[in-house]
Amino acid sequence: MLRAAGIGAGDEVIVPAYGNVEVAEAVELTGARPVFADIDPDTYCLDPSSVEAGVTVRTAGIIAVHRFGQPADVARLREIGVRRGLLVLEHGESEQPHDGVAQRRAYAGYLNARLSGVRTPLGSDRHSYQQYVVRVPGNGRPDRDAFAHAVRARGIDCRVPVKTPVHRLPRFRRDVALPETERAADETLALPVSASLTKREVHKLVSACNALGGLLQPAF
Repeated sequence: MLRAAGIGAGDEVIVPAYGNVEVAEAVELTGARPVFADIDPDTYCLDPSSVEAGVTVRTAGIIAVHRFGQPADVARLREIGVRRGLLVLEHGESEQPHDGVAQRRAYAGYLNARLSGVRTPLGSDRHSYQQYVVRVPGNGRPDRDAFAHAVRARGIDCRVPVKTPVHRLPRFRRDVALPETERAADETLALPVSASLTKREVHKLVSACNALGGLLQPAF
């Protein structure tokens, strides 16, 4: 799509650094340069204000990535695109079965109400919870990693969704300030919320996480 729009050498395309390296790679394949903008800390998608701040005379496009089942603010990004004459493309993560959305939302609502010691995701009727991502705040030590290790030891599957932001990878290294991206990479943890889980497994997840409250400072 980038090539079809005539984007190539000498152009810049604004993309998120939190997540898919494939998006930056696609920009590079056209001969253009990926430029990284910061994310909204609640949705993990591009922050329109950061995007607009990154627009230069070379900017030709913006790629909005929907993250964890939470849609990007495409309306505001398209408004920027229209006003600045930029192409705006959308990119979604791999979809989970649509018929599981209602169950994932139900489990997410249960977890939101009962988890303590972590910051639960922002609820939204548009969120499909492809991943249920919480924040484990840092206190000057790797709390997220210690928390993940302890949860796994209790038989709960969890994973770090983004270990290294794209702008910190050797191939795409940029000297750019993206504080929300950096913070999200340090704090986020994906907990299981698949529609295939049983209620007993979800209860076990809550018990395992809440038993670790002493590992953390209160999350605000």
